[in-house]
Amino acid sequence: MFGADASVLGGLRADVSTTRPEPEHESTRTVTVVCTGHVYDAIGEHRFPYTFEGTTLRELLAALFAEYDVADMLIAETEADATHSGWAPAPEELPGTWKKNPEGEQTRKYARVTVNGRFNEHLDGLDTRLSDGDRVALIYPFMFCC
Repeated sequence: MFGADASVLGGLRADVSTTRPEPEHESTRTVTVVCTGHVYDAIGEHRFPYTFEGTTLRELLAALFAEYDVADMLIAETEADATHSGWAPAPEELPGTWKKNPEGEQTRKYARVTVNGRFNEHLDGLDTRLSDGDRVALIYPFMFCC
């Protein structure tokens, strides 16, 4: 998968031994990070305030991934990592509006990143602007099959 020095998503996966890249905007935000499943196991906290330099989800994730080794469980490197086969055939025309983040900015299959309860791809993807007090959930559930 990715080594510690891989660089994807404009610095999301950065070498944790180097300093963080300069943020695009000189602003500080404090959000509540909520972790579930495997992310909770890796980080060890379910809910915590997190202050970072920047204003976007991309900048938040870059800061978090530099501090916590959870990028590989959340971010898909390829389209195949982001797509599961499904159990039912997809209809020829999907109802509603369907958005997808570009390759390299998608979550792994079964993993999700939400901002205030909404999937990031239904907002502005990784460029979603964050405000103080927003809730960002990092979701990678435990999956068991019989």
